[in-house]
Amino acid sequence: MSFALSSLYIGPMEQLTPPRVSPHAASDTIAAADLLDPARLDALMAGFSARYPGGDRRALVSLWTKWHFATVASTTLAANLLLERDLPLALDDLRLILAPEGHVAGLCLKNEGRPLAELEGTARFSTLIDDHLTPLIEGLAAYSGASPKVFWSNAGNYFEHFTQAVPMHPMASAMTAEPAQQLLASRKLADGRRNPLYQPVRYVDAANDDAGASAPRRVRRLCCIRYLIDELGYCGNCPLECRGRRRAEAR
Repeated sequence: MSFALSSLYIGPMEQLTPPRVSPHAASDTIAAADLLDPARLDALMAGFSARYPGGDRRALVSLWTKWHFATVASTTLAANLLLERDLPLALDDLRLILAPEGHVAGLCLKNEGRPLAELEGTARFSTLIDDHLTPLIEGLAAYSGASPKVFWSNAGNYFEHFTQAVPMHPMASAMTAEPAQQLLASRKLADGRRNPLYQPVRYVDAANDDAGASAPRRVRRLCCIRYLIDELGYCGNCPLECRGRRRAEAR
């Protein structure tokens, strides 16, 4: 890994795994493009889903993507916003480091990327959206039977989370996170297409019993369907659980 990329893993990123940079296919990695092959995905999910026997396939794949999207979002946003670098995230260019449990534990980049060709507006995230998320989400939706909106919601959830964390980074300035914030607030992308990462979460007022005041609660706009796995139930940001709680409080 270059000094430039390694320098990012301080402050709010110090507990995260830095990407590996190598043009070679190491034995502990898989090609990201393998995720578009149903047979290879079957083998990967067989190991991951062993902990949840009988779990709904749609929910299992959605759960698996949370590790993937968290890793991709943190690495991409740090390089994009703090170094103004465009990483090689196309599925044919990227390899994934897997944990023993079968989920993504890190990225293996073929090189250190290049300076962003576009710094203004949503276009600076086109590699992430067009070359990585769009083909991957289309493939995962076809494989699992879950709606593509579920996977875009998962991706957007982590994109928003790390957008909130970037201003706390020692290398950040007051305006560093603005391009990512602009993307999340834009209904359309630079070329006029609908933005699938538009407002993935919202903040709602919730009673804070300990402080005796009201504090905003972070809630996803779409459910990740994790509740379809009996052992897990709702996640902490679930809109279904939030609506149920608010109805109960209104009675």
